Amino acid sequence: MWMHGAMPWMSRLASHGYYRVTVGGASPPTSGPELIVANHTNSLLDTAFVVLAARRRVRFMAKAPLFVYPGIGWLVKAVGSVPVYRRQDDPKLVAQNLDVFRDVYSAIAEGYAVGIFPEGTSHSASRLQPLKTGAARIALGAAEQLGGRAFPIIPIGTIFADRRTFRSRARAVVGTSCVWDDLAARGPRDREAVRELTRRIERSMRDVTVNLHTWDDEVLVNAAEQVWAAEFGSPADESSRLVRLRVTTEALARLRLGDDSAWRAVAREMRAHARLLGRLGISPAALRAPVTAGVAATWLVRRLPKLLLAPLALAGFLLFWLPRAVTDKVGTYASRAEGDDSVPTFRVMYGGVFFGLWFIALGAAVGVTFGWLAGIATVLLLPAAAYGAMAIGESQRFAWKSIRRAFVSWKHPERIAALRQRQHALAQRLRDLLREAGG
Repeated sequence: MWMHGAMPWMSRLASHGYYRVTVGGASPPTSGPELIVANHTNSLLDTAFVVLAARRRVRFMAKAPLFVYPGIGWLVKAVGSVPVYRRQDDPKLVAQNLDVFRDVYSAIAEGYAVGIFPEGTSHSASRLQPLKTGAARIALGAAEQLGGRAFPIIPIGTIFADRRTFRSRARAVVGTSCVWDDLAARGPRDREAVRELTRRIERSMRDVTVNLHTWDDEVLVNAAEQVWAAEFGSPADESSRLVRLRVTTEALARLRLGDDSAWRAVAREMRAHARLLGRLGISPAALRAPVTAGVAATWLVRRLPKLLLAPLALAGFLLFWLPRAVTDKVGTYASRAEGDDSVPTFRVMYGGVFFGLWFIALGAAVGVTFGWLAGIATVLLLPAAAYGAMAIGESQRFAWKSIRRAFVSWKHPERIAALRQRQHALAQRLRDLLREAGG
């Protein structure tokens, strides 16, 4: 448990280093008893997102095999995780969960935050999986030690635009505690109380997650949300965006089950619209904004300073290309035993190793050439240089996208006008379908 105190900064480094992260939703309690429940689609990186969103140190319950897994076990132990013995791993050890649960009850009662992934395992499914009853039994057991008093059970949902892709967008959304004061005094041995609390926990988790019918729907749902926001407006905070995504997902699912031909037509046209905008490099929101020659020139002038940093971005890419390429290959290979959902976790872990060795190697080379003080300074400054090069590279990419978008809009005004009309008509049809579906 010697690294438990370092979890907040480790979590920030891991999550923000691999993804472009935003956190939104409710404000979780930063002290006192708390049980955090979260979906589990990204292996150990899910713990980093939970700590980031929870804004406090969290002790996690983790499957027992992780404690002896090569390359990971030491970290799982060091951050104070609590082992859970699953029947599918070793039926002989399941009885030890009684002692484990008692320790967790006490930890919560003493004011700690405990995190659990109630689905029971990390997965690559497009929706929340059926919950196990462990979270409910833990909550009821801890409440028993608190004299039958309820405490916050906070749902945290993690949503990834493209889970495996480096520097893709990711969101953590904090929900409000489910209401369970009427169950708190009934204890973990009351099976009906356990079942009812499990149902309430699941409902609270669905409020902070997007549950797709299949992954094929992801492009469609995101396109529909972007078109809706562009045409009718959308609140800027993450929780409100999630509500819109969830409503759209659920409504489209009901339409599909009803075998609605209008749904199929809109879905087909929405996909085609998204593909065309993607090829043009224009977002639905940008399509709504008219671009004149003057506006295009203003965009170019504003982004010119970022473009002048292109040599620095190229230097950073060349300097850190080798450790990044090795990290990508080794991390992907090492994840094969655990599954596709663990790829980012292994990339982050091995990235720390390979980039660290690369920093030391470059520092040694500088030290041999210019002296040991220069070598030490190089090792200390390289992490900041790597992060700066990454930030500059992203800024360059976004600047070029903006300039390209302005140029296309200015050069092809008639085509853009037709696309704008098509998008507005699509949004109107989508709104009509959502109203019919009760969305």
